Amino acid sequence: MVREKRKNHIPIRLNVLFFAVFILFSVLILRLGYIQIVQGEEYEEMVNNNGEQTANVDAPRGLMFDRNGNTVVDNELELTLTYTNRPGNDEEMLEIAERLTQFLDIDEDDIDDINEREWQDYWLQTREDEADELVSDEEEAELEEDDDIYELQLERLPEEEVIDDIGEEEQETVAIWTEMMTGYNYAPHRIARGLDEETAHALSELMHELPGIDIMRDSVRAYPYGESFSTFFGSTGQITEGELDQYLGEGYERTDIVGNSQLEDEYESVLRGEKAEITTDADGNESTDPGARGNDLVLTIDMALQQEVEDVIDDNIGSASGGTFLNEPEAHVIMMEPDTGDILSMASYDNDVNLVMGQYEIGSTVKMATVLAGYESGVIGHGTVYEDTPINLPASQPVSSWQNMGAVNDIDAIRRSSNVYMSRIAMEMADYELGVDGRDWSGADQGFDMLRNHYAQFGLGTETGIDLPNEVTGTTDGYNIGNYLMLPFGQYDTYTPMQMAQFAATMANGGDRMQPTLVREILEPATGDEESGSVVRQNSPEVMNSVDNSNEDFERMQEGMRQVMQQSGSNGGTASDDFDDADYNPAGKTGTAQVSVHEVNDGYNQGMVAYAPHDDPEVAIAVIVPETSTSDEDSGLANSITRDALDAYFDLQEDGAEPEESDDEDEIYQDPDDDLG
Repeated sequence: MVREKRKNHIPIRLNVLFFAVFILFSVLILRLGYIQIVQGEEYEEMVNNNGEQTANVDAPRGLMFDRNGNTVVDNELELTLTYTNRPGNDEEMLEIAERLTQFLDIDEDDIDDINEREWQDYWLQTREDEADELVSDEEEAELEEDDDIYELQLERLPEEEVIDDIGEEEQETVAIWTEMMTGYNYAPHRIARGLDEETAHALSELMHELPGIDIMRDSVRAYPYGESFSTFFGSTGQITEGELDQYLGEGYERTDIVGNSQLEDEYESVLRGEKAEITTDADGNESTDPGARGNDLVLTIDMALQQEVEDVIDDNIGSASGGTFLNEPEAHVIMMEPDTGDILSMASYDNDVNLVMGQYEIGSTVKMATVLAGYESGVIGHGTVYEDTPINLPASQPVSSWQNMGAVNDIDAIRRSSNVYMSRIAMEMADYELGVDGRDWSGADQGFDMLRNHYAQFGLGTETGIDLPNEVTGTTDGYNIGNYLMLPFGQYDTYTPMQMAQFAATMANGGDRMQPTLVREILEPATGDEESGSVVRQNSPEVMNSVDNSNEDFERMQEGMRQVMQQSGSNGGTASDDFDDADYNPAGKTGTAQVSVHEVNDGYNQGMVAYAPHDDPEVAIAVIVPETSTSDEDSGLANSITRDALDAYFDLQEDGAEPEESDDEDEIYQDPDDDLG
């Protein structure tokens, strides 16, 4: 019997599945081939990029030179310790701070900078059991929120107990911990500068045990001439919270160092360098975009003269008799070129910033502006004579000169310093006539405005335009009738030394108010063997306005100023005893303003504005010595400082001496932050 063979039947659905799998594998193979052959290079680059790391390194800031090419602000390379904070790492941060005490020198100032809240925060984080006892279980259940519980703990934690509980060694940990806490999350924060190589090497070996800690190359400002003019060079530091949005919008990073005062601030965009960029690929190969140092500033300052003027001030104040000053000794000097506005020297005893921010009644130094205002308004003419006798009027303070001078004209009033003459001009401006019954002071407001508007043409009571931030304009608001007759001889409104210097320069050059400047040129960084880079910008002299007086008007006042210093005799100039032997033909005006000190009118501001030579001015000077005890015995301080400073200027023009560099490292280097180390 023949058996029938069975057929080998594969279902159709299985054939479809096999076919589908074949198609999918074919597509996959084709796709892999396309990726490898066509897009292989592109994906290889992406892989390499994923392995790349980029680090930005701060570029050094631009340098500053004085007018003679001396480097007055330099950069010194240093190593800086940074910490990058992350949320939720409180315990780790405390451990790192404790370990860093082995490497960082913490001094008493660092400890003193810790505030009460920081002491308390540290104590609560490190004494959890004691902290829990400050709040009962019932209170904790009622408050619920951790922040509310924490605030209650703070309230019940006396500062004295906290500090007493933290020993000296642990206080160093607190100082480091508080500095670490001040940084932004995910951004490196400088916590210690100026690491020596040994310390940096030791820390580098422990980096893997100190998460967030790193060492970076940095630079610190250096001042070869020590403290000379250092206030106006300004300082640098990390961006403050109030300025953060502005700087971030300009492309800065949170941890960048910026100028935060004076020239460093005013010229931040110029001095800022382009960061170096170091890129490391997946294979560890480095490529560097070197960046660039910031542009340099060539200042108008003569550092040799600056040092001489500082010595002049110190010598004169140091030799003043005991009791000369009613408060701490203070004196300010500014010297500038009349025809350009270039500041040659700015120096103070006690407080440099008062050169642009201090406000003083300047006394009789303002009298030339008063007479010129009288000419311009038409109330007096050349040679007008007034009788210098005391003035006593209703609703006004009595006015007298330092002596009854009799008949004086406009030049006499400058040479001999007549207060009465100035008040008579002011009376004419207010339409007030002596000896006429029924006259009132209704025109005083008009007189105030006329005088102040004319003073402003010299820079008195208005911005001078100096290229520094935060200049003040003095006080010129108010129409006190009782003080109206005091205004024209400098006993009411207040002005800054910078305004006095601009006034002196305007008198010297015959009426052009020049914008005072501290920066003459901006240069690109020097490269190769170049001594200096190419000029990016040159600040040309700028006339802010010309005073509304004729050349003849100015010539009369300039003659009066010459006589102040050079005409001796019984009716000679008020400064002739100090200057009549000067061989540089000076001209100037003295001033003494009575001021209230300790709520009593017992003090005097001594002042002087001057220039030389009279016939071809090279230099103008303003001096103010505030709050001296007498107008007689020691009133020569301003005169003496002016004489010595002018002598120093002309001696340097002849000898060309170089400035002396400092050998005190504490003066040379600046720490731009309040960090540790």
